[in-house]
Amino acid sequence: MATKKTQQFFRRARVPLGFLLGTLCLVLAVPQLWSIILGSVLALFGLAWRAWASGHLRKNEQLAITGPYAYTRNPLYFGSFFLGAGFALATARPELVVVFILFYLFVYSSVMRSEAEYMQQTFPNHYPSYAENVPLFWPRLRAWKASSQARYDLNLYLRYREYRALLGTIAALGVLVAKTYWLGLIY
Repeated sequence: MATKKTQQFFRRARVPLGFLLGTLCLVLAVPQLWSIILGSVLALFGLAWRAWASGHLRKNEQLAITGPYAYTRNPLYFGSFFLGAGFALATARPELVVVFILFYLFVYSSVMRSEAEYMQQTFPNHYPSYAENVPLFWPRLRAWKASSQARYDLNLYLRYREYRALLGTIAALGVLVAKTYWLGLIY
């Protein structure tokens, strides 16, 4: 079980550590056409989940229980998992996929538990019931409440600059395609 200091460290360091791991993946990658295609499919799935989640999130204003939040309490992290796993798969280095999964389990399990504590304090009247009915990470098969049918708000997607994940993914996959060409792995 992570201590409070460990949780705080991972909450602050998760993004820089992720970029460091991403850079390591780019450097060590030996991508092939098949790996880029499969990795892109996973990454696009992750991006779609993140985009869907961002259009239902009003940070610190209200408890998000609509859209993907009716299936998992952490749809942004769920999407990020598939985005990162897809990118790691695109490198065609199985050991990088394993490193990513271990990194994600170690860092984000701590972050999710820390954020659950924060949500409990921020929304004490609503979060306990939500946490009891909606899984922390892996989505349930059916939406928790009918309110999960609320409309997606594109302005929220833009406010949180979620498009940056899309642009970053395109750039990273572009580097892998270029590296594949330069390594002579595509004929």
